[in-house]
Amino acid sequence: MGIILLGLLCLIIAKALVEVVLANLNRQSIRQHAGAIPEPFQGVMDEATYKKSVAYSLDKSRFGEVETVAQAAILVAIFYLGILPVLLDYSTAYVGTTLWGLSLMVIGVQLLLALPLLPLQWWSQFRIEARYGFNRSTQLLWWGDRLKGLVLIFLMGTPVVAALIAFYEAFPRTWWVLSAGAITVFKIVLMLLYPRLILPLFNKLSPLPEGPLRERLMSLADRAGFKANTIEVLDGSKRSSHSNAFFTGFGRFRRIVFFDTLLQQLSHEELEGVLAHEIGHYKRGHVLKHLVVSTVLTFVALGVMAWVLNEGSLFTALGFSAGSKVLWLPALLIMGGWFFELVLFWLNPLTNAYSRRHEYEADHFAKQAIQSPEPLIAALRKLHRENLSNLTPHPCFSAFYYSHPTLIEREATLRGHSSNA
Repeated sequence: MGIILLGLLCLIIAKALVEVVLANLNRQSIRQHAGAIPEPFQGVMDEATYKKSVAYSLDKSRFGEVETVAQAAILVAIFYLGILPVLLDYSTAYVGTTLWGLSLMVIGVQLLLALPLLPLQWWSQFRIEARYGFNRSTQLLWWGDRLKGLVLIFLMGTPVVAALIAFYEAFPRTWWVLSAGAITVFKIVLMLLYPRLILPLFNKLSPLPEGPLRERLMSLADRAGFKANTIEVLDGSKRSSHSNAFFTGFGRFRRIVFFDTLLQQLSHEELEGVLAHEIGHYKRGHVLKHLVVSTVLTFVALGVMAWVLNEGSLFTALGFSAGSKVLWLPALLIMGGWFFELVLFWLNPLTNAYSRRHEYEADHFAKQAIQSPEPLIAALRKLHRENLSNLTPHPCFSAFYYSHPTLIEREATLRGHSSNA
C-alpha cells in the first residue's frame, strides 16, 4: 500500500472513529438526563414530550452512526478498489473527452457514486421522521424532489465544471485563480436567483397575508432599519412538520422566509422575536461575512487542487494510467469534495464557534430591537419542543456539529450575559 493511499485510509478511519465516539458521548449525555426533565428545562417540555424527544434524539444518533460507517466504507471502496479510473475510462468511451463530454461525465459519476446513500435518505424520511410524526411527504413528492434536484444539478453543474476545465486548458498555470473567481460570482448569482427561480420549483412562496400579524412584523422591520416589501411564507408543511425561518440574499434582493408551520406554532409576539433575530443577521452583515469566508476557502481549495494536479502522484496511486492525464482534473473535481470534507471536519469546532458567534449577535440585536429577551426566548423554547430537539447534547458533540448555541446557552446570554453578543 502506497503512502498516499495509507494517508487517505488513516484520514477516513480517523474521521469515522471520532464521529462514532462523539455520537456515543452524545447518547450517554442524553441517557444520563433521560430519567426526568433537567431543572433548567422544566418549562420547555412536559414529561411525555421530553421522553419523546429523548427517543427521537437517540434514534437519530444511532442512524447517524450507520450513515457515518456507510460513507466511510464507500470512500474506502472507491479509493482501494480502483473504481474511479474504471468509471472514468468507461464513461469517456460514451461521452468522449471533449469539454462538454468531460463535464457531463463529472456530474454523472458524482451522482452515480452518491446513489448508495439514497436508501439511507429514504429511510430517514419515511421511517425515522415518520415514526415521530414529522414526515408529511408522499413517495411521489419525495422522488419528485430527487428528480428535480438531479435535473438542476445537470443544468447548473455542467456549465460550472465546463468553465473550470476550459480555464485549465487555456491557462494551465493560473486556472485555479480564474476558477475561484468564477465560482464566487456563481455563488452570488445563485444567492440572488435562489428564492425566485429555484426555491419555487420545490415549494410555494406567498406573501404573508394582510392583517394584524403582517402590520406588526412590518412595523418591526421599519423600526429595525430593514426595508422590506413583504415577508414570505413557505409551504414547508407539505413535506415536514418541522419549522424554521431563514434569511437569504442581500441588498434589494434580500428575503425573509417563514415556514407555514412556524406561523402555526408561534404567537405574534414570538414571531416578532424570530423576525428580529433574522433582521439581526442582515444588520450585522453575516451573509456578507459568510460569503467572504467561503470565497477564501474556495481559493485555498482550488490552490491545493492545482498543486495536486502538478504533482501528479495521487492519480498514479489511485490507479490512473500514465496516458490518462486528460482525466486528472475531472477526477479531482469528483473527489475534491470528499478530500476537503476529510480535512475540514477537524476544523468544525472553529467554524461552528464562528457561526454561533453570529447567532449570539443576532439574538442580541433582537433583544434590543424589541426591548426584551422574552419573546425570542419563548419562541426558542417552543421551537425546541415542537422539533423534539435534544436539550442535553454533550459539549464535545455540540462543538463539532452545532452551528447554533444550545438552548440553555442562548437563554443565559439573552438574559444578561452579553459577552457573546
